[in-house]
Amino acid sequence: RRRRRELRGRMELLIMETQGEVCRALAALDPGAAFAVDTWERKEGGGGVSCVLQDGEVFEKAGVNVSVVFGVLSEEAARQMRSRGKSLKAKDGKLPFCAMGVSSVIHPKNPHVPTMHFNYRYFEIEEADGTKQWWFGGGTDLTPTYLNEEDAVHFHKTLKEACDKHGLKLYPKYKKWCDDYFYIKHRGERRGIGGIFFDDVDSPSKEEVFQFVKSCAKAVVPCYIPIVKRHCHDSFTPEEKLWQQLRRGRYVEFNLVYDRGTKFGLLTPGSRIESILMSLPLTARWEYMHTPPESSKEAEILEVLRNPKDWVH
Repeated sequence: RRRRRELRGRMELLIMETQGEVCRALAALDPGAAFAVDTWERKEGGGGVSCVLQDGEVFEKAGVNVSVVFGVLSEEAARQMRSRGKSLKAKDGKLPFCAMGVSSVIHPKNPHVPTMHFNYRYFEIEEADGTKQWWFGGGTDLTPTYLNEEDAVHFHKTLKEACDKHGLKLYPKYKKWCDDYFYIKHRGERRGIGGIFFDDVDSPSKEEVFQFVKSCAKAVVPCYIPIVKRHCHDSFTPEEKLWQQLRRGRYVEFNLVYDRGTKFGLLTPGSRIESILMSLPLTARWEYMHTPPESSKEAEILEVLRNPKDWVH
């Protein structure tokens, strides 16, 4: 029991360290803007810290949340988990749970700087007989407005290096999972050019999965910040900004219709709605029947979103 508590404590420390590292890296690139730091409590149990930067020179909106919540799983949330194949045996209809994680979405101003999202989380549920089910989930993914192959290769290679320390099969498996997960079904395209995504990971052992998650979390700054530095002063046209706004609309569609974390948050009593919807961009646009011209830079990114590429071989 002590070891279990100890791992929960180490995970809590990891998510807070990750929040600090990412916020410091973003603040260094956008020194004129300041993070609003918001500490909140959930009356059902637990709380968190939201750090949000808005209307900076480099970042239109960048948020990094940590939360550690516990209590009793809502029936809706339990149903969602059972639909993923979890056999959860409730005691008197109640399932005590503990969930902790760090999540972030970064929407830059410049259309040549991609949006980035990451999330790393740990979940524990106590069943009727006292046994505990636990699992980790997470991932890091990139959503460019325009395709830059050099950036895509750098991003994927950095994540692959983090995965490879723990097994050479992990990156290909979680890269495919990412492409499949961030699929906007009603549009027939992915949200972005992927990265890695995994959920419900509970083997080989708690310690090994934790070490893997730690490697992935430590790869967030090196996989993304060099891309921001490379492009944050690129010039852009009003037409390029317009295309960014249309692509942001797709981001909103995925997050509100399909995203598992958003759904879980909205179904959990006492959730902090502002933190859950922090992932949405400050501005987005929907135009009726918008189709980019053939062979344009806009059509180029659409092709990759419809047919994911292997960026590391």
